[in-house]
Amino acid sequence: MDASPKSKVIDTFEVKLRQRTVPLRHALDTMPMNPAHQPHGNIPNTPLAVSTISFILGSIFSLGLLTFIVGGFPNIWWCTYQLGFFTAAWSAFHWGEFAVTAGWNKDKCSVDSFLLDNGAMYHVANGTAVVEYLITLYFMPSLKNYPIISALGLGIVMVFVGQTLRSTAMIHASTNFSHSVAFQKSESHKLVTDGVYRWFRHPSYAGFFYWALGTQLVLLNPISFVGFTIVLCRFFYYRTRAEERALVTFFGNTYTEYRKRVGTRIPFVP
Repeated sequence: MDASPKSKVIDTFEVKLRQRTVPLRHALDTMPMNPAHQPHGNIPNTPLAVSTISFILGSIFSLGLLTFIVGGFPNIWWCTYQLGFFTAAWSAFHWGEFAVTAGWNKDKCSVDSFLLDNGAMYHVANGTAVVEYLITLYFMPSLKNYPIISALGLGIVMVFVGQTLRSTAMIHASTNFSHSVAFQKSESHKLVTDGVYRWFRHPSYAGFFYWALGTQLVLLNPISFVGFTIVLCRFFYYRTRAEERALVTFFGNTYTEYRKRVGTRIPFVP
C-alpha cells in the first residue's frame, strides 16, 4: 500500500533536515576526515594556500631546472647547475608529496601534505647544506668540480631513483599510506606486501633516504652527506621501531613473517 501524501512530505522534510545538519564536503576541500590527520594549523588549510604554495614550488622548480639545463649562469657565481638541480629536486619533492596524496589518498590530504611544516630541523638541515655548498664554492670552487659524481653519475641517479621509489610506494599503498604513524587501526587499513613492498619493507622511507643523500652528492657536500646519513639512519631506526610495533598489533604474525622476509634496504635500519 502506497504511503499517504502527508507521510511523503514528512519523509522529504526529514531527509532535507539531515542534509542540512551534515555539511557536504566540497570537491576542493583539503580537510582530512580522520581527526588524527588534521593539519597542524601553522599554514592555512585553504584552496588559496594550496594554489599559492603550488605556484611558488612550480616557479622554483622551473628556475632550478632551467639553471641546470643551461649549465648555470657564469656571470652569477653562485648560480650553478648543481644548485639549480638541488632547488628543482627540492621543490618537485614537496609538490609531489601533495599531488600523490591528493590523487590517491584524498581523505588524508591537507595543506600539510606538502610536508613544508615538517619540523624546524628539516629546514635547518637543508639550509645548512646550501650554506656549506656556497661557502665551499666561494673559497674553494675546485672542490665542486667533479661532474662524474654530481651531474653525470651517482648523485642525480640517486635523486631520481629515490623520488620514484617514494612516489611509487605512496601510490601503491594508496589509502593505507600515511605521513604520520598510525597507532589505531582503521577498518580499511590493509597490510600491503606486494609491488615495491615486495622488496622494501618501508619503500617510502628508503626512497627519501636515497633522495636526500643524492642531493648532497649533487652538491658535493661531504659534511652534509655524512650528517644527513647519520641523522636519517637514526630517525628511520626509531620511526620504524614505533611503526612496526603498531603493525604487529594490527596484523600479528602476518606482519612478523613479512618483516622476516623483507628488509628496509636502509643502512643500520634492520
